[in-house]
Amino acid sequence: MLELIKYLVETFAEDKEHIEYRVEETEDAINVTVLLADSDMGKVIGKQGKIAKAIRTLVRARTPRDSKKYNIEIKEREA
Repeated sequence: MLELIKYLVETFAEDKEHIEYRVEETEDAINVTVLLADSDMGKVIGKQGKIAKAIRTLVRARTPRDSKKYNIEIKEREA
């Protein structure tokens, strides 16, 4: 599933070398934090968060019913 998230994020981001993915697994969920350069934040999130919402919807649709839920958080990378 992480490969799908990477593909979708890198489709919209321009500064692909500085994208960082942090994955944390809990008892009932997998939390994925995507750290982006400031210049890519708007491109990946989209107007009114529509692209970010679409990424989350695609990941949710692709996740099997009996597996853990994926939570995706998009943050600005600290300099």
